[in-house]
Amino acid sequence: MAASSRTGVSGKLWLLACLVVLFIALYTAGWFYAASLLREKTLAMLGSRASDGFAAECADADYRGYPFRIGLFCSKVSVDDRANGISASFGALRSAAQVYDPGHIVWEMDSPAELRSSRGLIVSTSWKSLQSSVVTKLKGVERAALVLQNPKTHIVSSANGQSFDINADRAEIHLRQNGPDLDAAVTLDGTDTAMEGLQQLLPRLTTSADLTLVGRAGMIDGSDPNGISLRQTKGEMREFRADLGEGRVLLLSGPFSFDDEGRMSGKLKLRVEKLAAWQESLSQAFPDLGPMLQTATSMLSALGGGANASLDITIKRGKILAGGLIPIGEIPPV
Repeated sequence: MAASSRTGVSGKLWLLACLVVLFIALYTAGWFYAASLLREKTLAMLGSRASDGFAAECADADYRGYPFRIGLFCSKVSVDDRANGISASFGALRSAAQVYDPGHIVWEMDSPAELRSSRGLIVSTSWKSLQSSVVTKLKGVERAALVLQNPKTHIVSSANGQSFDINADRAEIHLRQNGPDLDAAVTLDGTDTAMEGLQQLLPRLTTSADLTLVGRAGMIDGSDPNGISLRQTKGEMREFRADLGEGRVLLLSGPFSFDDEGRMSGKLKLRVEKLAAWQESLSQAFPDLGPMLQTATSMLSALGGGANASLDITIKRGKILAGGLIPIGEIPPV
């Protein structure tokens, strides 16, 4: 009787052990399957769609975090959009998701990053830290947030020979799918802008932009057939804001579009608050431009009716026209 009991207990222990081993095997297989999905989603967010001419590469891909987290590590990331002539390279990538919530991915990336366009636009960026949070859904990405500390960007356009630098203390980018459209909000704190040959284009300020790109929801997860290119894109600038503090605010809003050559067009409304304070700040930054700034301030004051000024800005294939008539600059193709 005792021997029979021992045999029964032993059999149950063997069954339990087999079930534990089976569970571990299934869990491990599921973990690696989830890790491969994480890799696909991460590369998709970077634009990987090989069948449509988009490719993203994760060099030296390594999965970490077993058993409770899923992490993808790459020594270098590169993106190639052959259809639109855009390529980009980035530093090391580290991404992770909890096993119980694989749709919420956090990741960080090392600098530098470089983006090149066949139109001659080169954008180089470095940063102290880059951290991001992404929420995925059944198909694609629902929303994403990106925070950079001390980003420094150098932009060169071979189309017109212009080059300038944009440095900031902190940058935040928020993206969200809104039906077929993409909503974007960008904030740059403590921004310095300088052009080659000039010390600084504007005094130190904080800038933000709130806009929508029509029909471009797929840009956030790599499902958009046009990839990250802005060509043939329409949008609405709800508000672009440049703030010097103490009520010195510049606001810009209105519809815009890019043609198939990447040239921008649009009809925007410009508003400058505390016009005299802006003139004083700019005159201190650029003493040689004092007389011209005085003339411009007088004209804007007359148009706006006093301390604040409003002006219609028309952009025709990259050419900026004040009031629809006076050329004041040009925007290079993207």
